[in-house]
Amino acid sequence: MASTNCLRCLARPSLSPTNILNSSFLNGSTSRSKIAAATSTVNPISTKGAAQFSTTSVQSRSPINRPATTSGRKNEKVKGQKTLRIKKKPPPKTGKPPAPGERKAMRKRVVLSNTNALEVQGLRELDAGLVGEWEMGIVREVEENAGDGDWVLEGALGMVEQDNGEGEGETNGEEVIGQVVGLMGSTVDSLRAVDAFKTAQGWGLFRRPGLLVREESVAVSRKLIMSEEGEMLRLVIDGERGTGKSVLLLHAMATAFVRGWIVLNIPEAQEVTNAMNDYAPLPGTTPTLFSQPTYTANWLSQINKANTTLLQDMELSLTHNLPIPIQSNISLSRLCELGARDPDVAWPIFQAFWAELMAEGRPPVLLALDGLNNVMRESMYRAPDVSFVHAHDLAIVNHFVGYLSGERKLGNGGAVIAATNRSHAPKSKSLDLVLTQLQEMQLGEEEITEKDPYEKGYDGRVEWALGVKDVEDVEEAAEEETAEKELSPGPVEVLKLKGLSKKEARGLMEYWAKSGVLRKRVDEEEVAEKWALAGNGVVGEIERGALRMRI
Repeated sequence: MASTNCLRCLARPSLSPTNILNSSFLNGSTSRSKIAAATSTVNPISTKGAAQFSTTSVQSRSPINRPATTSGRKNEKVKGQKTLRIKKKPPPKTGKPPAPGERKAMRKRVVLSNTNALEVQGLRELDAGLVGEWEMGIVREVEENAGDGDWVLEGALGMVEQDNGEGEGETNGEEVIGQVVGLMGSTVDSLRAVDAFKTAQGWGLFRRPGLLVREESVAVSRKLIMSEEGEMLRLVIDGERGTGKSVLLLHAMATAFVRGWIVLNIPEAQEVTNAMNDYAPLPGTTPTLFSQPTYTANWLSQINKANTTLLQDMELSLTHNLPIPIQSNISLSRLCELGARDPDVAWPIFQAFWAELMAEGRPPVLLALDGLNNVMRESMYRAPDVSFVHAHDLAIVNHFVGYLSGERKLGNGGAVIAATNRSHAPKSKSLDLVLTQLQEMQLGEEEITEKDPYEKGYDGRVEWALGVKDVEDVEEAAEEETAEKELSPGPVEVLKLKGLSKKEARGLMEYWAKSGVLRKRVDEEEVAEKWALAGNGVVGEIERGALRMRI
């Protein structure tokens, strides 16, 4: 029979409580008190943790003197026992808390100059001379396509005389395509006033702000020049993320400032619709429109700062019924100051200001908006019946889409330009559908995308804002001009931005190298590599791969 003990330990048996009791009772020589004392001194852990005939010492602590607790929890307070309580003091506040709006100002802060960057020599500026060359290009195209005596657009385009005065030395401005041009100081101040510069566009890497002249930017500039005396330009700039939509919109505003236009810009449409501003219903409007007094006051202040040179020389020419008394001969700049000072009267003053701009003899006007996706849906504001207010029912947005749709006309010429946002903007199915239809129409495709019959999320107000109601209207607009088309404004024009050409990419990278930001040799191989890795020339990806991602 197998034994549970080691053979070597049989000669030295261990004394367990059972053996003690058995031996004591058998001999009869030990009293009960001695037996109890003997059994109480035996370690209960040793009887469990060690074999009966083992000589190994017990390693664990004896639990005999451990204080009894009500339960097995650790650090539980026993009745009558004192515990040490140390109160942690909060860290002292050594700094000054940020003032209201200070953190937002730091988040939106845009640096436009880097003194460590090199000055690019021979950089041409975007001035009246360059814009005049683009204007002369329009005149030449009209002259080539028109017959003898068909010079109708000559006076409207306002031909610019070149300094040399010889026709052989004149250019149409297309030789600057693929080059970077600088912005004048006055233009930079005006663009900063209307918040045209964005924080993620990398302006702080270079010595001074500059723009890459693309084929699309020259085309937009020429359309702006033609809209001064011709038909109002209604344009939507669309494209994938990082293709330069906001920068092209900035280029259009810079051209307008150089031409002496009055520019009104909504830099972030999200700020108008995200329910972060106070609002109030406007009495006497059907459907009910909602004004935003504080935002309108700030908007008037931006308009005045950006166009102060022109507005100071313009006086009131109409009679207005305003909530506050004003002089009859004050300038439009002073009128904007009054509206910016008191938000309660900001919207009536803006209506009076706009009526003055539409009066005869005023300069052209450019209405610009960035983030069109945000205004083509319901806003985050609530109506009295707790339903969401549509973005088109906000007074500022309603004013903009009224001219974008073509229902209203600019009295002295001008343009309405909007840019979409593909990075953090909400998705609008109606906007995507209409833009796709208009692009297919402009390309001359026979089949135009139709609505999904199982989709119920289309918004008819979005289609109206872009000048399209259904697919039949798009097909009619694609046909030749008819009497009905001449009476209707028609759909907006869509400019689909794609990647840069290799010529434009090389010109941009050479500008980076001259500024000292790109420390590589710019050759065909390097340009082809960056152009291919950036998805066929997506300018945002080229900048990320060449300037920001350095291994």
